[in-house]
Amino acid sequence: MDDNTRTQLEAAAFRRLIHHLQTHSDVQNIDLMILADFCRNCLAKWYVAAAEDQNVDLNYEQAREIIYGMPYKEWQAKYQGEATPEQLAALEKKLKSKS
Repeated sequence: MDDNTRTQLEAAAFRRLIHHLQTHSDVQNIDLMILADFCRNCLAKWYVAAAEDQNVDLNYEQAREIIYGMPYKEWQAKYQGEATPEQLAALEKKLKSKS
């Protein structure tokens, strides 16, 4: 496979991941962090880093809007629930196991 084709496939897979996360707003970021060690905010940070690598002017809030499909504060108000004690304990356990 040539580099251009690989890049196109990777971009298509990434777009599909973003669409999947946007249409599954019931999946909380804390759950993603516990299970996969990344969340929507991580994707936004990686997006900003990729933009910087390409000398594209993009800030974190702009990247979060791309990832969330709307301004972050709007998504947060509509979809983000309070973390349960169980979620917080699981995340703390995960973070401790990494150190």
